[in-house]
Amino acid sequence: MTQSHKPNRLSSEKSPYLLQHAHNPVDWYPWGEEAFARARREDKPIFLSIGYSTCHWCHVMEHESFENDDTAELLNDGFVAVKVDREERPDVDRIYMGALQAMGIPGGWPLSLFLTPELKPFYGGTYFPPENRYERAGFPEILRRIQTIWQHKRTDVLESGERILAYLRELAGAAGTQSVQAASMVDLCYDQIRRTFDERYGGFGGAPKFPRPVTLAFLLRHHKREPQAAGEEMALRTLRAMANGGIRDHLGGGFHRYSVDAEWRVPHFEKMLYDQAQLVRAYLDAAQCTQDMFFGEIAGEIIDYVLRDMQLPEGGFATAEDADSPRPENPEEHGEGAFYVWTRKEAMQHLGSDGALFSFAYGMEEDGNVVHDPQHEFTGRNILYRAQSTEEVARFAGVDVDEARLQLASTRRRLFELRNGRPRPLRDDKVITAWNGLMIGALACGSRVLANVGYRRAAEQAAEFIFHSMYNAETGELLRRYRGGEAHHEAHLEDYACFAEGLMDLFEATGHPLWLQRSIDLTKTQLSLFWDAERGGFYDTSGRDASILVRTKEQYDGAEPAGNSTAAMNLLRLSALTGNHEFRDKAEATVKAFSPWLEKQPSIMPYLAAVAMHLLHPPSQVVIVGKRGEVSTEALWKESDRRFLPGTARIPIDPDEQAHLAKIIPYAGQVSPAVKRATAYVCSDFVCRLPVTDPRQLGALLDEVS
Repeated sequence: MTQSHKPNRLSSEKSPYLLQHAHNPVDWYPWGEEAFARARREDKPIFLSIGYSTCHWCHVMEHESFENDDTAELLNDGFVAVKVDREERPDVDRIYMGALQAMGIPGGWPLSLFLTPELKPFYGGTYFPPENRYERAGFPEILRRIQTIWQHKRTDVLESGERILAYLRELAGAAGTQSVQAASMVDLCYDQIRRTFDERYGGFGGAPKFPRPVTLAFLLRHHKREPQAAGEEMALRTLRAMANGGIRDHLGGGFHRYSVDAEWRVPHFEKMLYDQAQLVRAYLDAAQCTQDMFFGEIAGEIIDYVLRDMQLPEGGFATAEDADSPRPENPEEHGEGAFYVWTRKEAMQHLGSDGALFSFAYGMEEDGNVVHDPQHEFTGRNILYRAQSTEEVARFAGVDVDEARLQLASTRRRLFELRNGRPRPLRDDKVITAWNGLMIGALACGSRVLANVGYRRAAEQAAEFIFHSMYNAETGELLRRYRGGEAHHEAHLEDYACFAEGLMDLFEATGHPLWLQRSIDLTKTQLSLFWDAERGGFYDTSGRDASILVRTKEQYDGAEPAGNSTAAMNLLRLSALTGNHEFRDKAEATVKAFSPWLEKQPSIMPYLAAVAMHLLHPPSQVVIVGKRGEVSTEALWKESDRRFLPGTARIPIDPDEQAHLAKIIPYAGQVSPAVKRATAYVCSDFVCRLPVTDPRQLGALLDEVS
């Protein structure tokens, strides 16, 4: 192979996805003007590879093709090769994923695109095998074909790129209507979700099954509006099924990315921070709805996992843990879920007389329990899931239920300690602002519902880390990614929205005015950078980066809520907290901006549909005036926090900080506690009922108004 004319431009210091292996003969560039200028100067098309650090097929293509000297020579000679981490640059990913779908090709990662030097896409795919396989051309053959087409059919290529780009711009420019029939849209959203509900196994649709917490958030809120509907039942059955399934890590806490089967039994084993954060909220909401602390315990397990394994020394949270890891019996060999799976023999040897009880409870079989295993990765191994209830385990062991529960906890702890000696999966230790915002909010909510001050402190530590390392105090602007002492990339809408949401949750958990003021300040910056004054709603990006050819507005609440959905919910909450009706008007305008999609297929944006649901009613508030930490104050908040009160702002007022808070919430200066006793006010649009000091009276009021 001809030696590279320059060193590899990418470094593992930039992102784990960008350079996984020492042998990487491709001359990779990061997304940026240096690569674009070279493509123009040498008149070469750009090959764009988009992936992420825990993407299995990204790693496969890296090993099969990008580490192959002959393939690398083809790529280096005929193209300018660019790699992008989609988690760092979702704006680049969003445009070119849309382009791939416009070509009629289903999306996925790695995303492999061919672009003109002007960044216009003309051909693409996902994973390309190293040779002809699955009735698909191999990657080297594709490179040769594209090079020939570029040299001999340039006009066709340029016209194709123009057509695709024009389509994407037309899609991004769709305008909403002046009004939205919110009530009928909410009902349609519920009906569409209900039709996809899996009555047998919980969840929605068939395999593969994703948690998609935004759907659960909508259903639990819909139940408050329509108690006779089945929204709560669908959400709770799904949460129970997931908690009992293999998608949950029964030893270490947390949830894997998705289940490859319909029964939640066989997961794809990577763990994402955004899943953990949103599922904490979902299980906390369920605990409040049902008063069943089974759900609260699951939420606590997730938080404990995140604080143990994903929190970095600086205070922020890592992005993900990989699905693959070295096999304990042969560390030279990697396998999907190798860190998590067990043979029955291992469990029996380590647990001794308790092995049979554990195997019965968690479905372990001598020959392995994985039925859906097309790659034969789990032969003879077991994925833990709750095959039997605690009551059935008690009958099996001949003990009472409490004793069975204790024995199961003991066996889990012992296997967890054994598992800790295994080689761990790769942890992607970059910090993403949006996902950290989600986790900060989850921790703040968990500190209230689970009465755990440690969770609140962890949330505050993470928030301060972002302000210290990823925030410009002079401009009021955020950066998106931090890793290895370096913060980089302009933050996007979702970063501002998710972080502002987390800060709002921190205010509601602590009562410290600073967190609310910071949330408001970020929201105002967000409005200045992303608001579409002509059509309403927010762009995903600021428009400053000329390489982003289309300013999009994400139209899907998927694994994460779309930036517009979170932003609109924030505006609604800020209006309920502060009394600023301009925030509420902007939330309503955001819903209207997405009306073409909401009126036909609202289930694609269930979190924005939840915003529309809240807009049907005036904002409500629970205000408690009392010294933080005092018994009477905490008793009132405990009574409030037992309840699921979506759409109700929580306003803690400490008399020592009342004057400061009144500068942000004028209403805060007009309320006062009873003599030597905390006092609660239950309000609708800041018009309050008579104050109460007894927790039982507060509970009765909240039950009446909710």
